[in-house]
Amino acid sequence: MTKTELIARIAEKLDVSKKLAGEFVNTFTATVTEGVKEDKEVRIQGFGTYKLSHREAREGVNPQDTSKKIQIPARNVVGFKVGTEFKKAVNE
Repeated sequence: MTKTELIARIAEKLDVSKKLAGEFVNTFTATVTEGVKEDKEVRIQGFGTYKLSHREAREGVNPQDTSKKIQIPARNVVGFKVGTEFKKAVNE
């Protein structure tokens, strides 16, 4: 499902305009992003948890030429752990 399709479904289910549903989706994603940046974790009961982790710099192998080593810089990554209710719904 694309973002456009998600907005259309939300608009239909809530009986609101696509514009309003789009504002909701954009506000939701921006708020989750801010929360992860600031608090390192955002939990949505039953849906899942977005969590910020840090990966240290490391040495890797160039996939185009496996004889060459490359430096992979340190960076932050976001993980998502699925909530119990979401997991059950998908497996029904």
